[in-house]
Amino acid sequence: MECRPGCGACCIAASISSPIPGMPEGKPSGIRCLHLTEDYKCALFNSPERPAVCSDFRPEEEFCGTSREEALRILNTFDTPPVLL
Repeated sequence: MECRPGCGACCIAASISSPIPGMPEGKPSGIRCLHLTEDYKCALFNSPERPAVCSDFRPEEEFCGTSREEALRILNTFDTPPVLL
């Protein structure tokens, strides 16, 4: 499966415990990553500064569902607090 254009659900719902440029304490779940662009793309995608947890995440229907909204619902079951759709 390929990342869905305009999704970015994993960049909002998931928590990241490692430091990210501009977010030295990492990113809590439900908080939009500073590097998520307005069109829901990762500004660090091809950068060596991109956290390993992000690089290692592979899109799968089990987590991504069939839409951005479904992906947020699914990913919210793994982390708290829930993201408002």
